[in-house]
This record gives sequence, structure tokens and C-alpha cells, in this order.
Amino acid sequence: MALPEWLDGDQRVRYRFHRPSADGIRAPFPDWVSEPVRAGLARVGITEPWRHQVDAAEAAFAGRHVALATGTASGKSLAYLLPVLAAGVDGRVGVEIDRGPLGLDRGHTALYLAPTKALAHDQLRACRALGVDGWRPVAIDGDSDQAERRFVRDFGQFVLTNPDLLHHSILPSHQRWSRLLGTLRYVVIDEAHRYRGTFGAHVANVLRRLRRLARHYGADPVFISASATVSGAGELLERLAGVSDVREVAADTSARAGLDFAIWQPEGDPHHEAAELMARLVGEGRQTLTFTTSRVQAELVAVRSQRILGSSADVRSYRGGYLAEDRRELEAGLQSGALRGVACTNALELGVDISGVDAVISCGFPGTVAALWQQAGRAGRAGTDAVAVLVARPDPLDAYLSEHPELIFDAVVERTVLHPDNPRVQALHVAAAAQELPITATDEVWFGDQLPRVLDRLTSAGYLRRRANGWYWARPDRAVDSIDLRAAGGHSVEVVEQATGRVIGQLDPSAADRSVHVGAIYLHQGDQWLVTEYLPEEHTALVRPAREGYFTQATAESDIAIRQVLASRRLGRAEISFGNIELSGQVTGFLRRDEATGAVWDSSPLDLPRHSLHTQAVWYTVEAAALTGFDPRDLPGAAHAAEHTAIGLLPAFAPCDRWDIGGLSTTLHPDTGQLTVFVHDGAAGGAGFAERGYQLIETWLRATLDRLQSCPCEQGCPACVVSPKCGNGNHPLDKAAAARLLELIVG
Repeated sequence: MALPEWLDGDQRVRYRFHRPSADGIRAPFPDWVSEPVRAGLARVGITEPWRHQVDAAEAAFAGRHVALATGTASGKSLAYLLPVLAAGVDGRVGVEIDRGPLGLDRGHTALYLAPTKALAHDQLRACRALGVDGWRPVAIDGDSDQAERRFVRDFGQFVLTNPDLLHHSILPSHQRWSRLLGTLRYVVIDEAHRYRGTFGAHVANVLRRLRRLARHYGADPVFISASATVSGAGELLERLAGVSDVREVAADTSARAGLDFAIWQPEGDPHHEAAELMARLVGEGRQTLTFTTSRVQAELVAVRSQRILGSSADVRSYRGGYLAEDRRELEAGLQSGALRGVACTNALELGVDISGVDAVISCGFPGTVAALWQQAGRAGRAGTDAVAVLVARPDPLDAYLSEHPELIFDAVVERTVLHPDNPRVQALHVAAAAQELPITATDEVWFGDQLPRVLDRLTSAGYLRRRANGWYWARPDRAVDSIDLRAAGGHSVEVVEQATGRVIGQLDPSAADRSVHVGAIYLHQGDQWLVTEYLPEEHTALVRPAREGYFTQATAESDIAIRQVLASRRLGRAEISFGNIELSGQVTGFLRRDEATGAVWDSSPLDLPRHSLHTQAVWYTVEAAALTGFDPRDLPGAAHAAEHTAIGLLPAFAPCDRWDIGGLSTTLHPDTGQLTVFVHDGAAGGAGFAERGYQLIETWLRATLDRLQSCPCEQGCPACVVSPKCGNGNHPLDKAAAARLLELIVG
């Protein structure tokens, strides 16, 4: 038992799970792995691989696409490096390769794609540590200069990059990259489970453009995906890369430490108690990661732990928006062991491959069971059992999982939602593909049978021009420049110290209105900065040092207009619908909350511009005749409370977290004329979460009703109807009326 006695005996521990250690199953290296490659692996301590590594490597070497989905720290990198090294160092592949129309005979190349620049550079360091003669792994990203890019084009054998650079630089300039494209044997897609929703649809279409150009130059690469433990990894690779004949390797044969996993039900603020847990574990000598679900809380948890320990040297925070040099310093300290505790967001997972810490705390369910296990998998050194703790937040989903731990420890993990044929996304990439090479009817092999309709729309809109031999890009600008894979909406907003001009951090534009409006407290490595000026046109926020004793939370309002109903059906006394909507929203003010207690001090108004988003939603309308038993004054609180609880529970049925989705409720919506409750995707064009909600609407709403009826509070609480992200300050809410409302639909 790895749980310390003080933790195991605490009444706040609601559930305990023990996973025993495993010795692992070894297998010999395949015969085609050469002595120089084996010597390089021996230099980093690898003398005999795990069986699942060999199974995946053999399949890829033989020309099959491979989806590898084993646990954290199970050695997925070696599985794809074995065939990549064989091709790059020895020129060995398991099948005959055509040299293509260029007649290139300069070895085989491979491409590695990671969702972040940092992860690609971390993998580069691991590759170079092998010291294999004659093998040139190189990294390239948006920060690379022209000389570095020329070297990669001319000499790179294993090119490590991200989908953004592939999209913006390599594919539009494919003539310059013909050597790489014409000799491309393998494409490695790391962290494949991250490519979901709209971002995943963009990347899926980038990969189709890559395959199209590789085929043009005579190559037909094998795709190898590596992901956390997810269901349907093979199907995910098929949808992501548009390939078939995928070998799925999901049986983890690596050795692993034992794990004791506890569900902790806080009596007070969950972030305060997570900070206390981390401080105590660090104080006992256990290196600890604490995952939070927001940047602000990562900062606050680290500060609270520092105060408890009486030192700031051993505990730090890590989140998105840090400058590269700050991230590298933190990662090095964590890997060396000098840093004993880190409060972080999932940015740490994507920045560097961290494993082998002693304990992991997840402050709040991270949205999917797969993500929770990925976080817990960071704990566990050889020969030492590990500790993982889920600190439940007071919201419907965490409360529901605390009462039903079998959904974490016994259920099959989720499938990744991905729709590569999202029409909004695909049309953009078809236009980009036409600029790279004229589109012909044969390109349906890449873009599917909806390609003719997409071409007609693009031609009618003037983006493409049809000629006898295909469709051509008809504009003077670059098509790729109008496509933002991350849907961030433009350049990052820099946070600048007013007195010195020093850049402190960066923000996505989509988060800037909420985070760096005038009067906001910006938290960075435990320091507080007061925003004195916000200049969105200049992508800048000016700040000065502050220690005010509070943090800020933005408030907002939003409206929804129904643009197209795609599906509809009856359920009880309601009409359930799914379709396209236009969401408009505006940050209208902010709350000042006490740094220590979280209590609201006051609210202040803001005058910021209104923004619009076209996305998808699932909604239900309840006919007026069914509401005759309600006091009309109770209906706004009923609809609002039902909306909150449903949003909190949708991640139990679709692989999203509550920050991927939003909602709106009204007693008289202008488009329906009835009481209407919406739950919508947060990404432009839709991400598939609302559609999944429509498909499982009865099961989802039954769970929502069960949460309302089983929660022991009387008036409603954060465990059932109070939402931490409500733009209306959680007013009005009526728990009992919400339950009565849902009984009309699924009762």
C-alpha cells in the first residue's frame, strides 16, 4: 500500500483502488534491427524491448499502419523508432519501395508530428541521445531560420515538427521539399488522442494533403500513431490519416509500478485542499505533480503549497503562456529531481515526456477517463508503488463520479470524437490543396465522395477556377494563410511589463478578453500583475506588479440564433433538435474574489466588443401545455439549473471537458417561441460533442435528472446546479423545478 497512513485514514477519502505492479513481458529485437541501432539503444539503457514494442515495430516494418495505444511510460517511442531507424540508418524496409517519378535514391525519410513545438524538441533530445552514426534527426518549427530550414530540406532524415508548420510551410512549398516527400517512408503522429474536435478535423485534412503530395512524388508512407490509452485507437488513426489496414496495438506488456488511487471528497475549497495535499506529500519527500483545470488555479495552488512548506524553491507552477526559457528551466528541474512539486495544467503533458514521479494529484476530473489515467500514469518509479488522488470539485460531474467510481475504474475509456469531413473545415483544405496541385476527380480518394459538392461551392464563391485538367486556386493570396488550425483567431496577445517593456507571457486571442481586460489580475509564477491597459488591436496588454489580495473572474453574456436544424425527434413532452447555430457573446464585467477564500468582493462593468461564433448545438424545447403546473417565476431558474447540470455531465458521455462546451437557456426563445435549453460546442463549425449529446440524449438527461434528485442539498449547490463558469453569476437557479422539468422529458 503506497497511500500514507494519514491520507488513507482520512474521512474525505471516498474510494480506494489498488492496481498491482506488473513485471512486464520482454521480446527479442527483430532480426532487421542492426548492430549500430542496438548499440545506440544500449547507450540509453535499452537492451531488450517489451513485446508490444516489437509487435508494433514489426507491423510498421512490414508496411502496415499502426495505432499504438498503451499506457503512459510504456515505451511508445521505441516502437516507432525501430522501423524509422532501420529505414534511415540501414535503408531497410519490409516491402519493395518505388523510387517515384524523381528517381530519388537517397535513403528513406520519416516525419514526426507532435501537437506542440516543445514536445518535438523533447523527442529530438531523446533521439540524439542514441548517438547512432549516419542518422540525422532534426527539428523544425516556426522559430527556425532559413539556414536551418535549408539544412532540414537537404539533409534531414527524421524531421520532427508540428502540424502547423507542415500546413503553413512544407505543403505550400512542396517543390522545395520534394526530397522529403518523395522518400517519405513513415509518418509518426504522437499524442494522437489530442487531435479531436475541430482541431482534429483540420489536422486530418492536412494529413490528406500530405498523402496527396507524397503520392505525387512517388511515396506512400506508413502512418504510426501513438496515444494514451483510448478506445478505438485503430479507428482514430483511420479517420485521422484517411488510411485503412491499421494494426491496433493496445495490450501494454511493459513493467509498471503498483498504484494506489484515491478519490478525495473535499470539505472545503478543492484547490486549497489539493495544495495542502501536495505540500504534505512534498514534505514527506515525494515528488508530486498536481494537475489543475485552469491557468489561474495552477498558479494559486503552487503559491498555497509554497506558503505551507515555507519555501518557494521546491514548488512551482507550469501552464501555457510561459516563455520558452521559463518552460525549459521548469522541465529540467522536474526531470533532474531538483523541483519537488509542480502545480500545472495539461500543458505539461504536451511540453515534455514526464514520468516516474512519486505522486499525482488531479484537482478536478480532467474531462475524460483517458486523460485522468494519463495524468495518473505520470507516477511510478521502478520498484516503488505510486500514489494518485482525484480531488473532486463541487460540480455535477465530479460528484457523480465520486458516487459511481466504477465509471473510472471499471468502464472502458472513451473514444476520441473526430469528424474529418466537417464541411467548413474540409472546404478550406480543398482550396489549399488546389493551390498546391490542381484538383481532379481522382482526388476523391483523399477527400471523399463529397468533393464534387465542395468544389462547386468553392467555384461559385470565386475561390477556384475550373479548367479542362482540373480546378485551380483563383486568388493571388495563399490559401493556407486563411486557415488557423488551432482556431485561436490570430496572433497571440503579449503580456508586457509597463515600466520595462519586458514580455512576461502570452495568451491566445480567444482568452484575452477574459484574462487581460483592464483591471484583471494576471498571475505568473506566483507573481501578481494588474492589467492597466488592454490593446487587442496591437495584441498587447500592459501590466504592473501588484499584490492586491484578490484574483479576478470575468463575467459574460451570450445569445444563440438557430441557423439550420439537422435532426429532430420527440422525447417525452419535448422536441429534441440538433443543428447549426450562431453564438454571440461579450465579456461584460469581472468579479474580484478573495485570494484566500474565493469569496466575491465586488463586481465591475466592462465595455468590450461583441464576438460571434458559428457552431453546432443540441437543444430541447418544452411545449407550453406541459408547463401549466409550474409557477412562471420558477421557469427561468428551472431551465438554467437543468442547463448547468447537463453541461457538467456531458463529459461522462462524450470525450470533452466542460470547457469545450457551453450552454444557454431561456423561457421564450425568439426562434422557437418556447422554453428552450441549448448545449453547444465551443469550437467554430462544431466539434462533434453536441452531436454525440443528441445521439445519447435520453441516457444523458436521465443521468442529469438522477444528479438533481440524489444531491443531498436543498436549494442547489456546486455539486449539482452551480457552475464555476457561469457568465450570469449562477442566477437564477431552481434545483427542484429543474428536476420537475426533466421529468417531463425522461421521467
